[in-house]
Amino acid sequence: MPWDTAREDIGGSSSTGDYSKHESAVCLGNGEVKSCAVVKYSAAPPPTTYALLQEKTDLKLPPANWLRENPQLGSAGTTVLGSSSKCKPFSSFGMAYDFIDCIGDDVDVVSDSENIKKLLKIPYSKSHVSMAVHRVGRTLLLDELDIQELLRRSSQTRDWTWLKEIYQRLIDQKWQRKKKSKENWYQKAILSKFLYYSINGDGAAEPVSHDIDKEDEENEAEEYSSTWPATFTSTMSDAEESDMPKQVADTFALGQVTSVPKEQNLPTLFNEGENSQGLRNDFVRNIMWTFEDIHMLVGSNMPIFGGGRYPAVSLRLRDSNKPINVLTGIDYWLDNLMCNVPELVMCFHVNGIVQKYEMIKTEDIPHLENSTFSTRVVKDIAQNILSFLKSNCTKEGHTYWLFKASGSDIVKLYDLTTLCEEAEEEKHQNPFTLPVAVLLYKVACNLMLKVRQNRKHYAKIRTLLLNCIKLLDEEKHPQIIASVYYMLSELFRLDEPPDEDGESLRAGGLEDSYSDEDREEEEGEEDDLTEDSDENGSYSNCSRPQDDSKAVAVIRSVVELSVPEKYKSTHQIRPSCAFPVSQDKEERCRHVLSYVLKGLKAVDSSVKKESDLPAADPNTPIPLKYEDGGANGTSEKSISLLLERAGYVQVDQKHPTRSGMIPGSWQHRMKLQLFLKACKAYYVLSDAATNLLKYGRALRYIKLSLQCYDAYCSISATLHSQVLQLHSQCLSLCGDIQLMLAQNVSNRAAYLEEYSYQTKEDQEILHCLHRESSCQAFNMATDLAMDPEYQLFVSCKCYEAAHELLISEDSKDQPSDQLSQVLKRLGNIRNEMGVYYMNQAAAMQTEKEGLFSDIIIWRLLVILRGKFLKMRSSVSAAEQELWKKSFGFFEKGMKDFEAIGDITNTALLLCNTGRLMRICAQAHCGASADESRGEFSPEEALYYNKAIDYYLRAMKSLSSRESHTAVWDSVNWELSTTYFTLATLLQDYAPLSRKAQEQIEREVTEAMMKSLKYCDLQTESARQLLYQYRAATIHHRLASMYHSCFRNQVGDEHLRKQHRSLAELHYGKAVSLFLSLKDAPCELLRTLLERVALAEFTMAGQSSSAAKLKSLIGAVEIMTETRHPFQLICNELLEEQTEVTAALESADRPDASTGSTSGLDLQEVMKLTCVFEPSFSFLLLQTIKLMTTIKRKASNKDEEMLKTYKNVYSKLLRAEKNAPLLSRVELYIELLQQLTPQTGSDITGTSTA
Repeated sequence: MPWDTAREDIGGSSSTGDYSKHESAVCLGNGEVKSCAVVKYSAAPPPTTYALLQEKTDLKLPPANWLRENPQLGSAGTTVLGSSSKCKPFSSFGMAYDFIDCIGDDVDVVSDSENIKKLLKIPYSKSHVSMAVHRVGRTLLLDELDIQELLRRSSQTRDWTWLKEIYQRLIDQKWQRKKKSKENWYQKAILSKFLYYSINGDGAAEPVSHDIDKEDEENEAEEYSSTWPATFTSTMSDAEESDMPKQVADTFALGQVTSVPKEQNLPTLFNEGENSQGLRNDFVRNIMWTFEDIHMLVGSNMPIFGGGRYPAVSLRLRDSNKPINVLTGIDYWLDNLMCNVPELVMCFHVNGIVQKYEMIKTEDIPHLENSTFSTRVVKDIAQNILSFLKSNCTKEGHTYWLFKASGSDIVKLYDLTTLCEEAEEEKHQNPFTLPVAVLLYKVACNLMLKVRQNRKHYAKIRTLLLNCIKLLDEEKHPQIIASVYYMLSELFRLDEPPDEDGESLRAGGLEDSYSDEDREEEEGEEDDLTEDSDENGSYSNCSRPQDDSKAVAVIRSVVELSVPEKYKSTHQIRPSCAFPVSQDKEERCRHVLSYVLKGLKAVDSSVKKESDLPAADPNTPIPLKYEDGGANGTSEKSISLLLERAGYVQVDQKHPTRSGMIPGSWQHRMKLQLFLKACKAYYVLSDAATNLLKYGRALRYIKLSLQCYDAYCSISATLHSQVLQLHSQCLSLCGDIQLMLAQNVSNRAAYLEEYSYQTKEDQEILHCLHRESSCQAFNMATDLAMDPEYQLFVSCKCYEAAHELLISEDSKDQPSDQLSQVLKRLGNIRNEMGVYYMNQAAAMQTEKEGLFSDIIIWRLLVILRGKFLKMRSSVSAAEQELWKKSFGFFEKGMKDFEAIGDITNTALLLCNTGRLMRICAQAHCGASADESRGEFSPEEALYYNKAIDYYLRAMKSLSSRESHTAVWDSVNWELSTTYFTLATLLQDYAPLSRKAQEQIEREVTEAMMKSLKYCDLQTESARQLLYQYRAATIHHRLASMYHSCFRNQVGDEHLRKQHRSLAELHYGKAVSLFLSLKDAPCELLRTLLERVALAEFTMAGQSSSAAKLKSLIGAVEIMTETRHPFQLICNELLEEQTEVTAALESADRPDASTGSTSGLDLQEVMKLTCVFEPSFSFLLLQTIKLMTTIKRKASNKDEEMLKTYKNVYSKLLRAEKNAPLLSRVELYIELLQQLTPQTGSDITGTSTA
């Protein structure tokens, strides 16, 4: 298949050439092993056909192009090391950085192909093996650990004395570096020249300008040169800093791992450009190689050519006098498998003279003469080594050393991190510490970008970040430390609820790794966890002998690696530290604030400033003051800062901040993110406290949230829309809290105690905030005041500021839901303030009325021209000011609700405005000099009509009862009440000085009928009885008015008859409604007595005895109906008497008889009985007279009726006048009962005339 350059762009450094994905699977050895290679990245051009050298070509002579850079050969083109250039110390980290997506779960091993081959050849080779092993999740990173090179450096710089001591104590008491032979350099030079001949193609050997032997010596010197970084102290250029991955930078506010300010003196391991001290991915190609079930990310520099039967071949040079051995065969076979090359071209030479070429298929390499090996055995070796390493390299961040001495069959694994920590003075000298920490950080960053799609990564990220922190020195690496703490705080999503059971987080830990945080007590068990018992048969042969007590694990014989499944991955690994899942918002926020505080401390520790703020003791509480203020001019001026601070902020980007930070530096960017995170956490805490009705605590938290925002504004040049949205939410919540405080005055002491409390963590965060800002901008909004009016005022201003933010240019792209919520809150607080001022006005009016009654001068009679002087109560300026304020807030509130189409609340505000108009009307009522109520004034009429207009607008806005039943019923009731009050005042205090009686009667009738129209008698509701009582009262009042007109009307007989008919009609309806109520006996009795009076007055105007008798009989029938209300009165009197008797008999309440528990108005009953008795007596007397004097033959029934009337009249006359009320009422019931069967005689009938 065609070979093509390929690259899967996953953050790798740029290179030339065409990039495309290349994947193929090759099964070799008759299905013995499975191998699949996918080229993730390739910097080499498409393979070109190799040049077939002529026979007898002398490879000892250099070609003209020798040692010149050539992309076809990659790094082999600039060194005499041939196709196997020297491994760089951090080569696996370079690949891991570039392909961060693969690290943690998808890949088992990341390493140079040379290291992979060296491991798989361990059972066949006597050579030494020295490799550094690191674990990140499930991934192992393997790098060559040239221990003798480090020791050579140690003898010169003394940087590695601890490692030298460990090496001498554990491995070799006397060490010396073994120099490579001259023959070794000769063979490498021959190979290099052969490759250059193969790409040159002309076979010409041109001399070079320097001696080859001299060059070999220089290359040998290069071999011994410093390829390890000493102490990482180099810095990065500004150009290199600009190469950071922008996505992660924008997300986590680090200049990422690629952006480090020079003042930190951090290593260039963050740099992905040149001069990165071995941390770059310098391989020509990176390959994802799957060998059986092992997934490996491999770096390879093997030159690949085209030609032959296959378009991709590898070139090899062999001395004909030396046969191919097993090690060479495995080497060739693995190289071709890793690079997916199907064929090998072998060039044979004798003493540098080309002899011949031979083509060998990759699957035939294991069967070559003298180099036969089993691919199954190689597979078993790979699986056993991987299982051994994964089982024992269990600690993320630790550097493990896999070592096999030359000629030895024992393989040992050491934990260099633990051994290094024993040398306390050189604790941070492990050269792998920082690269490992950065890799852990990068993997966590990559997972953070996916965390919203898959929350199971939370535990993995937390484990990675906590292990990263353990590896770093806060003084040397504050940027990474601060960023890690910020990322840890980001794991606690404050804007989304946790899972109901939390399983997705708890189950998301790393399966093969763990963190020791919060498990220090278990450290003594480490050794027991790195090996299995003999019962499971997994590691019975790798237990440590007594003389290898420092080794983590030991393979006693390399032969064991060839045994299938000798080492199984059934190792015992402690679980990862579980991600703390909590359903409690406060606990989550406290975790966030804890990490934010640590991040702020890391940032502050890196900021240097000579004139720093005076050191404050974080243990000393910073008082949260409260003021008892009012809505005066000072408050207006101070509260205006809310709007100013909420808007655009311009910060000087040329000068350091208050703490000494340079704008644009990593400290500056990190603090912005941390301040914002703290702001959000405190906001969530405040919201949770508000839901718990802990308003003092909620105000304290929102104060801290706004202080965080104030500090953010102090160092931020611009405010993004998301920040403005969060600030709007904070102000809105602050308004909610102040409103609740104003409505719950009784609990003020408890709220003050909650508000004053402060945790040590809050104090320290506030101390960090004060390094950048005084944090005073929002004090007016967050102080705990004692005045409810001021709290309402502050609440309104907070909502207004939140609204201004949301309608600003920067927030126009935000969703409208929050704007609707703020407008709704704004409308509500304006309604609350309108109601507050309205109630203040009503209280002032009540107080004024009480004051008038106490002033004796108002008791004096002022006589002018023989009449009482009419005087009016004046309306004070204070009252008018309260009305204006209330009305203004109601008007603004209506506009707010109309803006969001909230018809229900609009109707409620219209209803409240109508109530305000009624209060204004009451304040304008006239008063006479004798303190009696004066005539109904024009001002009263004006305000009552305005109230009616607002109620009608409210009804119109609702349109129907179905839109909102409760509000509709409330408005309907208020409208009916207003009409009724207007009609009642017109009727009781008729403005006869301004209007004619007839006009007043028309207006009263009109108002009463409109009130009656809105009395909903049919719908079952809580107000149904009230509606019935009002309707009955309206009919009673109309009947009384027509009764009065009938009595006073002179001349127009037709009009008099009309008035009498209307009076009868309304009396009948009133009686019917009062009867249905069953709890208004006095009203029913009064109505019946008035109806009797109407019959009496009608009788008085009649001339014939028959007509008079008929009217009297009708009046008596009406009088008999009073038995029902008297019965109700009697029942209540009996009940009251029973209660009094029980109270008297009780020892606890000897004076219980002094109070009445019934709702009966005894004085009203006494008045009505005083009217009833003479009226009843008069009717009986007149009826008896007419029945005895009338000239006609009386029937037996009439005689019986007359006898009954006389008997009742006689008893009534003999009744004791001073008898108790109950006795008199019982007598009335008895007498009326006697008359009841006598009514309806065929002589008279019921009077309807």
